[in-house]
Order: sequence, then C-alpha cells, then structure tokens
Amino acid sequence: MHSTDREAALSQWFAARREAMVGLLADLVNTDSNTGDKTGVDAVGARITAFLRDAGVSCEVIPHDALGDIIRATVPCGSAGNAPVMLLGHRDTVFPTGEASRRPFTIAGGRAYGPGVADMKGGLVINAFVLAAMAALGAASRPVVGLFTGDEEIASPWSRDVIAREVQGMRAVFNGEPGRPSGNVTVGRKGGLFMRIDIRGRAAHSGSHFTHGISAIEALARKTLRLHALTDLEAGITVNVGVVGGGMTLNTVAPDAFAELDLRYVDPADRDRMLAAVEAIVAAEDVAGSSATLTITGEFLPLVQSEPERALYATYDAAAASLGLHFGEEFSGGCSDAGIPCSQGIPTLCGVGPVGGGSHTPDEYIELDTLLTRAQTLALAIARL
Repeated sequence: MHSTDREAALSQWFAARREAMVGLLADLVNTDSNTGDKTGVDAVGARITAFLRDAGVSCEVIPHDALGDIIRATVPCGSAGNAPVMLLGHRDTVFPTGEASRRPFTIAGGRAYGPGVADMKGGLVINAFVLAAMAALGAASRPVVGLFTGDEEIASPWSRDVIAREVQGMRAVFNGEPGRPSGNVTVGRKGGLFMRIDIRGRAAHSGSHFTHGISAIEALARKTLRLHALTDLEAGITVNVGVVGGGMTLNTVAPDAFAELDLRYVDPADRDRMLAAVEAIVAAEDVAGSSATLTITGEFLPLVQSEPERALYATYDAAAASLGLHFGEEFSGGCSDAGIPCSQGIPTLCGVGPVGGGSHTPDEYIELDTLLTRAQTLALAIARL
C-alpha cells in the first residue's frame, strides 16, 4: 500500500472507532486503580488485555505479588530486523478505592471527567487502539510494543527495572501521559528525588525538666529552613518539605520528628550535587544531642531534550500537520517514567496522550476530541519512523 493510502486508512480506522475508544475509556475510569489496590490495577489490566487479544494482539503478563502486574503487548509489524517502537503507560492512579463510584466517568461540554481520565487512562486507550490498528492494518515498518505498568504514581519502584530492560534496543518510546492543557506535548521533564528524614531527640517534661530534653521538632524546623534555602529557581532546582510530623504531647519536649521532602532538578549533573547538600543538612547536629537519618523513598529520572528527542518530536509534529493539527513543545516540572528510556539514550517523547488537565484533583478532565486526534497522530508518527 502506498504510504499516502496507508496513512489515510489509518486515520479512517480510528475515526470509525471513536465511540469504541470512549467506551473503553469509560470502563477504565470506572475501575478503581489506586497504586496500592493491586486488585483494581490488575482489573484495569485485564480489561486492556481482553481488548488487545480480541484485536489479535499478543499479550504477556509479568506478575508481581504486591503491586500491579505489568502487561507487555507486541505487534510484530514490518521487518523483524527493524528496532521496535514502545508505547509506555501506567494504569495506577492516586485516587482511593471507591472514588470511581463516587465520581464516575461523565461527559460534559466536550470534556470527559473522572478519576484518572487524564493521568493516564486516556493515554492507555490511545496506546491500546494504536496497537490494535497496527495489528489490523500492518501499517508500521517495525514491531510495536506496548508496556502497561502499575506503580508509576509511587515512582515505579518495581517497574523501573522492567522498563529499563524492555526499552533496550528500541527505536523510540512514546509515553502516553496527558498532553498539556495548552495542547502541547512534553519534550522535557525534571528529575525528582522523594526522601524522608527521621530525627531522634530526647523526651522530657516541658515544665519541670525542660533542659533535659532534646527537641527533634526544633531540629527539624532548623533543617527545613536550610533545606528550602537550597532552592534555585533560575537553575530549575526546588526543595520542598511537604509533610512533617512528630512529638508526643504539647507539654513534652519532642523525642522524635519526621519530614518528607521533594527535590526537583533539570540538569542530570545537579542530581548528585543536590543530594549531597541535602545529606549534609540532615547529618548536621542542629540541636545538641539530636541525630537524623535520610532515606530515599522514590526517584524519577529527568527527560532531557537532546537531538534524538528533537528529531522524534519533528516526526510527530509532521504527522500532526498532515491532519491539519499542531501540538507544540513544552517543558514540565512534573516527573514521569519517560526519564527511564531517555537515560539509556532512547529517543523519547512524553505527553502524547489526550489533552487534559487537573490531574490528581476532582476537576481532572480531557478534551474528548483529542482522544481521537492524538491517536491518529501517534499512529501516523509510528508509521513514518
């Protein structure tokens, strides 16, 4: 089939299945899948797997005891000697179990609403339908792999290694996180370190034995000020102590305290330098006799736009232009799994899911028409690689 005819067939294939795409999206949104709810995350996976197998797409389940299983779907298009393309996406959301029944999938004013509709069940629908289209039409010149994970919202503690293994040798990776509210795709993201500080002091009666006490809360307060002073907005570095706790009673010198903090950076070279600065602050004895430990609880790698990423975006933008569309480039301070393939030198583009906003809030939405147009654009981009 001539390339022009092939692309027209691809676009028409999706246009004929718009309602089916919306139906799958409704099913996914109406299924709770908080990261800690393995049953729910796997139920979303089962629905996707059933759809793909009905479409003739081979699926493999990579199991995990506590977190959502990973689904690996493969369409052996084109020449086996051509490096594959990967479509990446996560099935877990931040919303508690029961949220889907309280706030089910709805459509109003051209927008679709519901828990996880943008982050990122809309992207999962696009990925699933692109795989199905490639299986039906054989439009790609290379194999297409879909990886559907289940723990991204907690920084992918398990799937990180699986993603890193699976992306080796890939021609490109498209991550189906939502398009920006502006309509842009994401060409760069910050890296992020999530950490916890635990501080030990000594309890004492705050009236009769005040001087015997060692206040862990005072030590934490002093550290918080120093940690926040590490922020360098011009360099794209932020340090935020977002959660604190500790102490026993108001009339007891606090024997313990804790904090959870978030470090974000743009330049990969800043990662180790900033971590060392945080470690030095945590190790300092801000209150005589106190001590503290630092634990890294999660980490996202940055998505860095280099020449391979720019070339991949150019292919995607040209595909959009052939449909009379344009999705611009945008940098995001948010993190995603896109940094994993990028760190291995695989050209990576993020935010190719439907345009949306309000992620992690009750106002989360997608622009429903972009469920179709972004699927068409992604399919055409893959066909042109």
